[in-house]
Amino acid sequence: MNTQLARVRRARKTRAKISAVKATRLSVHRTNAHIYAQIISSDGGKVLTSASTLEKEVRSQAANGGNAAAAAMVGKRLAEKAKALGIEKVAFDRSGYKFHGRVKALADAARENGLVF
Repeated sequence: MNTQLARVRRARKTRAKISAVKATRLSVHRTNAHIYAQIISSDGGKVLTSASTLEKEVRSQAANGGNAAAAAMVGKRLAEKAKALGIEKVAFDRSGYKFHGRVKALADAARENGLVF
């Protein structure tokens, strides 16, 4: 089994547990150059809000989209958007990635700016 298949297998297990409790989830996807985060409805059918390092406001502040500082900006921006929509509690879906580095920076910034998970 290669590393990508192992990550997808871990992600599937996490998503099954989150969908069983019918929670709104914060899903993270990372590439070498960027990081993306979405808040997805509890039925899994609709993206409520999203943020990434591709957004103009984040790109203007971050020189590099593939580092922990940029991930923290994305987490802060996502938390602000979620609070504007009235979303305060989410389940964190790390998509099979280790809770480490950029994924952890995004999660910590989202927590500091008002999201509970």
